Amino acid sequence: MTGRQKKTVIKAPKGVPDYAPPASAAFVAVRDAITHSARRAGYGHIELPIFEETTLFARGVGESTDVVSKEMYTFEDRGGRSVTLRPEGTAGVMRAVIEHGLDRGQLPVKLCYAGPFFRYERPQAGRYRQLQQVGIEAIGVDDPALDAEVIAVADEAFRSLGMSGFRLELTSLGDETCRPQYRERLQEFLAGLDLDEATRARARINPLRVLDDKRPEVRAQLEDAPLMIDHLSEASAEHFAAVRAHLDALGVPYVVNPRMVRGLDYYTKTTFEFVHDGLGAQSGIGGGGRYDGLMAQLGGQDLSGIGFGIGVDRTMLALQAEGIDPSATGRVDVYGVALGARAKAAMVPVLAQFRRAGLRADMAYGDRGMKGAFKAADRSGAAVTIVVGEDELEAGTAVIKTMATGEQHAVPLDSVVDHVRGLLDG
Repeated sequence: MTGRQKKTVIKAPKGVPDYAPPASAAFVAVRDAITHSARRAGYGHIELPIFEETTLFARGVGESTDVVSKEMYTFEDRGGRSVTLRPEGTAGVMRAVIEHGLDRGQLPVKLCYAGPFFRYERPQAGRYRQLQQVGIEAIGVDDPALDAEVIAVADEAFRSLGMSGFRLELTSLGDETCRPQYRERLQEFLAGLDLDEATRARARINPLRVLDDKRPEVRAQLEDAPLMIDHLSEASAEHFAAVRAHLDALGVPYVVNPRMVRGLDYYTKTTFEFVHDGLGAQSGIGGGGRYDGLMAQLGGQDLSGIGFGIGVDRTMLALQAEGIDPSATGRVDVYGVALGARAKAAMVPVLAQFRRAGLRADMAYGDRGMKGAFKAADRSGAAVTIVVGEDELEAGTAVIKTMATGEQHAVPLDSVVDHVRGLLDG
């Protein structure tokens, strides 16, 4: 090859989205709306490892699930240990609660987490190999009011972003007293269908998973399948009725979907999903449910729990479908334009004062001219621009320009921070 060699451009792995400005502002707005809703309900932050021992997910999520059998990123580390990039959050939270003895204190343990999760799937809009989620878990108390609270936290988060085109689907997957009998009844029904051997094997391990089959030829045979909601124990039926009553009292609308099947094995009793039809095939934007028995299965106490996982990526797509930009506010509140070296030297500490006062502040760097500096101020989305030049330095003032109206006036430089705070608060 002659001449200058062509450079190879390195791109992000397939199915792993980047969020760079300006799109990252929407990402942060969505993530923060969900975490803020959780914090208002008393959920404390927990930071989880990116990878865990593979056994945690095999035992906690379920070997028959697609997540464990097909989608996990599992590898052997240099010490010969099998580890897996986390595909979901609940099992990791439960492991941490057991390991650190949080279940020995005040109950329920209420925790919130956020970050990337990993599943090897065929990438498409709303389905990524690195997906971003916010989740909450409430562990240690079996109370229908707590189920309703968890659901309401997600509902409030979506509504705080201005979203309205979603619906909450709700069902009950029963408990240990009614699930075994239902399992037998469902297996008997499935045995009479024309299923391939792989699906029959799945039915033997976890027949509920067959109800989630998306193939038309299988779904057509499942029309008359028995449904868990029609075979609930008295206790499960009362629990489900109480959850619905609490949601009614909270003003959280829902529809009962008796055919709902979640993709993880640990769910019991209350199970739910938030759906947005503007997303096409990948319509789920988040969901969760109660998981009685999971803690005991992972070696801890026999305590109940309930939680959700909300997809940040899919929530962003749902907002786009509704024409909502959650990052409509600018990236900064105040933008500084300094005309000349002396003015820049004066502007830098003023910006620091704005930041210490809790305002987001930036300035035009690189000695650009006035026209370029004001273009940068417009792009920043700042509500107010501060201009300091030689004349202002001589007078000990700064010019404040309100970007929405174009109005501008001079104020003393030593009181500019208080003046701008008053403008923004007003």
